[in-house]
Amino acid sequence: MDAVVAEEFVSKGLAALDNGHTHLALVCFERAFEIDRRPLVCSFLGFCIATARGEVAKGIALCREAVEKEGANSRHYCNLGRVLLLAGQKDEAIQVFRQGLRFGRDEEIIRELNALGTRKPPVFPSLGRNHFLNKWLGIVLDRLGFR
Repeated sequence: MDAVVAEEFVSKGLAALDNGHTHLALVCFERAFEIDRRPLVCSFLGFCIATARGEVAKGIALCREAVEKEGANSRHYCNLGRVLLLAGQKDEAIQVFRQGLRFGRDEEIIRELNALGTRKPPVFPSLGRNHFLNKWLGIVLDRLGFR
């Protein structure tokens, strides 16, 4: 009986997320989490907590828990990557998105990676990407239209 109720909350939460109602989805996933602490619920609850309440550290912890328990599900990687983006950890988020693509083609992950864009190669490949010459010469060349 509890599993049926939890599944109903999960489906309502997913529908709410699809319609952009993050607060409603948060309530649904919290209720489902009280009944059933499976990885899918942890993952989406972590995403909703980070998005709706701004509790990014708690969201990351819940998403990582889901990845540890069920590492072959690309949706968990997508949610973790989105929360990492909210935390300002772009490089780690990209790595997580790419790990998620190893377990299946997830359109949400592909959409997130495309939104982040690709970086142009450094002007001087022998120097680090963050070296001041690469950084400033890249900016100047881009503004002049040569890159």
